[in-house]
Amino acid sequence: MRSLIAAFTLLLVSSMPALASSKAQRAHGAAVFSSSGCQHCHAIRNVGGHKGPDLSSIGRTKKEVEIRAQIVDGSKVMPAFGDVLQPGELDDLVAYLRSCKDKPKK
Repeated sequence: MRSLIAAFTLLLVSSMPALASSKAQRAHGAAVFSSSGCQHCHAIRNVGGHKGPDLSSIGRTKKEVEIRAQIVDGSKVMPAFGDVLQPGELDDLVAYLRSCKDKPKK
């Protein structure tokens, strides 16, 4: 029983840096969202522009690969940001957008 508790404790403690890193990654992604101009066209939780879709629930509706492709490649109405963002900024921005999981408004 002791070894099971010790193993569980070790697992819990070893996963804590990953959780903290993930939180820091999302916080940096939110800053990238703002500093890269995403906020001019997109709103999240009623903050930002309305030219593009509201992204408050994007994490519920789109997979990581879809979000990443949209940012990198753009579309007919959205410019591509693949050459603008550094790889770490892109990763953090995608992590932030994946965390936006508000219930869609009706």
